[in-house]
Amino acid sequence: MVFSSSLFILYFLPLFLVVYYVLPVRFKNIFTLLASIVFYAWGAPDFIFVVLGSVLLDFYLVDWMHKSTLRKARRILLALSVVLNIGMLAYFKYANFLVDNFNALLSALHMQPVSWAAIALPIGISFFTFQKLTYSVDVYRGVHAPLRRSWDYAMYILMFPQLIAGPIVRFHEIADQIEERRAFERVDDRLLGFFRFVVGLAKKVLIANVLGEQVDAIFAMPAADISTATAWLGVVAYSFQIYYDFSGYSDMAIGIGRMIGFKFPENFNNPYISQSITEFWRRWHITLGRWMRDYLYIPLGGSRVSAVRMYFNLWVVFLISGLWHGAAWNFVVWGAFHGLFLVADRMFLLRLLQAIGKVPAIVITYFITLIGWVLFRAASLDYAFGYIGRMFAFDSRQSNTNYDNEFVVMMIAGAIFAFVAALPHVEKNWMNLLTAQKKNLSLVLMTFAALLFLMVCIASITSSSFNPFIYFRF
Repeated sequence: MVFSSSLFILYFLPLFLVVYYVLPVRFKNIFTLLASIVFYAWGAPDFIFVVLGSVLLDFYLVDWMHKSTLRKARRILLALSVVLNIGMLAYFKYANFLVDNFNALLSALHMQPVSWAAIALPIGISFFTFQKLTYSVDVYRGVHAPLRRSWDYAMYILMFPQLIAGPIVRFHEIADQIEERRAFERVDDRLLGFFRFVVGLAKKVLIANVLGEQVDAIFAMPAADISTATAWLGVVAYSFQIYYDFSGYSDMAIGIGRMIGFKFPENFNNPYISQSITEFWRRWHITLGRWMRDYLYIPLGGSRVSAVRMYFNLWVVFLISGLWHGAAWNFVVWGAFHGLFLVADRMFLLRLLQAIGKVPAIVITYFITLIGWVLFRAASLDYAFGYIGRMFAFDSRQSNTNYDNEFVVMMIAGAIFAFVAALPHVEKNWMNLLTAQKKNLSLVLMTFAALLFLMVCIASITSSSFNPFIYFRF
């Protein structure tokens, strides 16, 4: 079940909200957990018991760790929790990748390949694994006490708004809200949450879906058959598709969370106006970047080590980030590519970009991200290199792909909304519109606009069968 489906919008979400609002406070978490189990089981019934079992085991491991007075025992229990979660992620997400590469090596050596039954990937495992790790580590570090009830912890991990594709909500950020969130369950928050949900839905349905159909058609072509103009159009369209798809999902998740009393962290902040790759990663998938910084980069030594070691740490973190996104070599290379530019930023590139001015720096940074998006979108590393080669072939061939008016309009709209925040005051005013408390008249107008856009989105959903979510496969 995806947020942009008629099943979710017309049935699941309204029914959930009606029951949630009339329930007594003491039953809200249990009901949210039950609804989340149904939501997950709808798309992945074979894995729900595996996920629930790992959640319960993790809850008791952390509870024993918190109660233990022996430092060695605490470390052992933390290690068990980390191994449990990383082990599950490694098995389900990377076992096929490792076996395929091992068999390729055996084949090159003219040896018999290993027989292996492919393993299916549980939906959202990359996201909820990181949330489980934050719970273990935050409790171990004494950042926050563990939850008292297992169902509260299960709800934190399985909460359907952010279960499938984030944002990655660290435990200490909402620990108090899990046990008491009536302070955020006001009518104003519900209406602002509804507005935020519809903003995300419109991004996804009206822009990302329209661009995605054409992107799929271009990337399905043999790389050798793609003209230079078509190659550039395809990757620019993909840059907007993935942004509006993923940021739209995050908006919807944050909106639903706000409707039920949770304040989830922001996950995107106009990334395409970044003036360096370093700034890009402060604006793109913010919760992942912060997680990598606090739970991986800093424990490796962060910036407190020698320059060479710091560059190595940055590169390792982004290699892991690339692998986290997918079990394929193109994701590893994508992570290494961004890691390379982060190191270059520290060495000399930031000074150069600051010297040439805002607009050229934005253009150069966007150009770098486009090359990276080819690596991210391509079905294989060979195809990615072939596609990039066509981008710089500079041929004069005419494109054999047809673009309808809807695609052209959404390309223009996508470009405007992606870069308009570079203008003075736009970024601040947009964030205030989404997050700040409003006067009654403003809330009424925003709710009315949201209802109109909701009807437009529903009409678009029911008239098209193309409705993927890019980050579901991660």
